[in-house]
Amino acid sequence: MNLRTPLANAQGLGSARSGVHHWWMQRLTAVALIPLTVWFVWIGSALLVADYPSARTFVAAPVNALLLAAFVIALFWHAQLGLQVVIEDYVHTRWLEVTSQIFVRFAAFLGALASLLALIRIGLSN
Repeated sequence: MNLRTPLANAQGLGSARSGVHHWWMQRLTAVALIPLTVWFVWIGSALLVADYPSARTFVAAPVNALLLAAFVIALFWHAQLGLQVVIEDYVHTRWLEVTSQIFVRFAAFLGALASLLALIRIGLSN
C-alpha cells in the first residue's frame, strides 16, 4: 500500500514552468514575425528591381538594418523552438534526440550569427 499523496508522487517529475516559458516564447516570436515578415516581403519585392549599390544603401540604413536584425533573430529563434518540439514529440531514441537538439541549436545559432555578421558588414561598409 502506498501512503504517499498524489502531490508527493508527482513532485520531482518535472516543472511545468519550462514548458509554459517555451510556449510563450514560441507565441511571442510568431507574433513578432507577422509584421516583420510583411515588411521583409515588401522590401524584398522593392529591392528586386534595385541595383546592387542602392540595395546595399537601403540595407545599411539604421532603421532597415535594425528591422532586418530583429527579423533574423526572431526567425531563427522561432525555428529552433518549433524544431525542438518536433524532435521531442517524434524522436524516441534518447541519444538521437539529444544529438538532434544539439545540432538544431547549433545550426540556428550559426545561421543567426552569419546573418547578423553580414548585416554588420553591410552597415559598416557604407
